[in-house]
Amino acid sequence: MELSAERRSVSQMPWLVLLATVLTAAVGIYNLASASRPPSAPMWSSQIAYFFVGAAVAAVVAWVDPKLLERLAIPIYLVNLGALVALKFFGHKAKGAESWFVLGPLRVQPAEFMKIGMLLMLAKYFQDDFRPQQPAYGFLRLIPPAVIALIPTGLVLVQPDLGTALMMAFTTMTVLLFARPTVAVWIVLGVLALAGVGVLWNDYVRTQATEPRFTVIRHKLKKHQDARITGWLDPTSDLKGSNYHAMQSKIAVGSGGVNGKGWMEGTQTGLRYLPEQHTDFIFSVFAEEQGYLKCVGLLVLYALLLLGALGVAATAKDRFGAFVAVGVAAMIFWQVFENIGMVTGLLPITGITLPLMSYGGSSMVSVLTGIGLLVNVSLKRQRSTL
Repeated sequence: MELSAERRSVSQMPWLVLLATVLTAAVGIYNLASASRPPSAPMWSSQIAYFFVGAAVAAVVAWVDPKLLERLAIPIYLVNLGALVALKFFGHKAKGAESWFVLGPLRVQPAEFMKIGMLLMLAKYFQDDFRPQQPAYGFLRLIPPAVIALIPTGLVLVQPDLGTALMMAFTTMTVLLFARPTVAVWIVLGVLALAGVGVLWNDYVRTQATEPRFTVIRHKLKKHQDARITGWLDPTSDLKGSNYHAMQSKIAVGSGGVNGKGWMEGTQTGLRYLPEQHTDFIFSVFAEEQGYLKCVGLLVLYALLLLGALGVAATAKDRFGAFVAVGVAAMIFWQVFENIGMVTGLLPITGITLPLMSYGGSSMVSVLTGIGLLVNVSLKRQRSTL
């Protein structure tokens, strides 16, 4: 009986997710060794330690009783909210944002763990609120999950950390859409999307003869926020100022060609032209040194990870597990989408790390915790048959 259970446990393991995760993290450590070459500190060794810490956390999360995990959703959510509030009193301010706790040599970013807490809370809500006679969600039933996400997203936004707040908002939107909203909700979302495009066109594209120009939100943005949007829409503007880093990133990506310049041979990387080349712009380093073909290979690894996560969601035994799996997939997808989009000039620069590739303990442990949740949901199928 025990042997049979072990075999079923092995067969239910999301091997595609695990393989893609380990390979991507290995590529990230290999790439980070070049991005943090001397005279910088050898960050790759710290990244290995972060990976093993994250793997240990993932292993614990994977084997926790799913019912216990569901019961802990509210405490985990509240603890993470408390950590975000505590940042205003005990947080370390760097680069204009109060986003970290400094604990000796370590820096902990609570927003990374709040993503997991938020996903668990959303999943619990949709599990508890399920009504078979009302399969579609209208506006009123979507207010509680929207508030669940809005509170931590707002706390992250005022740090200010616009990039992370946007990723939390996009992840939440994905989860809400997975809940099968009514047609009216879809129509309103479509109208809001069109309105956003209209505001962007009016504030940044449309030629206006009158001065001062009429804008909807542009005059309320901070100078650096306005410069990022302007630089995104007009990449050749202010190349010595606000657009300098974006242009250097595109030069690095393009100069890699098909096969790349070789490991530790990237000139943009070696000359330190890339900003935050070990975190936000880590993909630029990889593209310059490894080339187009290996970039495609990296995207394939992310695609396999996401397909595996969606496979876990499709075979989940309950709504809680399905929503957790979709949330983790959405969290990873939107970060990959935004990070690669911004370093290639397709999206505005917002300061988002690339999962499993960028340097950082909080990011690594958070993503691996999400992987642990996927394993937990997948193994629940095996537990339910014992």
